[in-house]
Amino acid sequence: MNLGLIGKSLSHSFSKSYLEEKFIKENKSDFLYTNFDLENLDTFPELVLKHHLSGLNVTKPYKESVIPFLNELDVTAKEIGAVNCIKISWENDTPYLKGYNTDYYGFAQSIKPFLEPIHQKALILGTGGASKAIAYALKNVGVDFYYVTSGEKKAANYFHYSELNEYVLNAFKLIVNCTPLGMYPKTEVCPDIPFQYLTAEHLLYDLIYNPEETLFLQKGKAQGAVTINGLNMLKLQADKAWEIWHS
Repeated sequence: MNLGLIGKSLSHSFSKSYLEEKFIKENKSDFLYTNFDLENLDTFPELVLKHHLSGLNVTKPYKESVIPFLNELDVTAKEIGAVNCIKISWENDTPYLKGYNTDYYGFAQSIKPFLEPIHQKALILGTGGASKAIAYALKNVGVDFYYVTSGEKKAANYFHYSELNEYVLNAFKLIVNCTPLGMYPKTEVCPDIPFQYLTAEHLLYDLIYNPEETLFLQKGKAQGAVTINGLNMLKLQADKAWEIWHS
């Protein structure tokens, strides 16, 4: 079974090593996992055929733009509007691609032990494919959310970074970073929020797992906030993808 990951700048990715370790633990010697670092998706259909792929993980920046290449979307992926897992079935040398979203599952399961009654409102930093999965997960657990963007506000539930102040941060005790800011190797940057207004009641979650503690989390911890990185989310969503490929 040929599996892989598509995305851009994949040197930071943990998926390959994690899943290859899983192959060994489960005695799966007939599996191969390859990172496909793509400049764009023009070669995507050819890639599937050339490697006779059975499944793919999808990461930034293709979680939304890969959808037109798929034959079908799982109900959840359709609602979210983003795909991070593809199952590929073959019949007469013709591939059939079905898209799923396991990010929401990984996030929901990993954050549950940390949620308190005070975490009823969340700020989602970023508006890409990952943020859509986070929004879906928060909605399912009854947490209201606003997106934070550096661009144009698309709806009523959007803040611009310039609008974040003491009042806003006092009202939103959960903050989730869905941007790539702070990811290795550019570890010296982070989202531009007023960290001085964070307190011990705040919960900061960063989807980034490399480095283990981003500048975003460091600054939150300095204010007494509880901090979580994205490593457990990654493991949980990868395990869910593994189930999908074997179903």
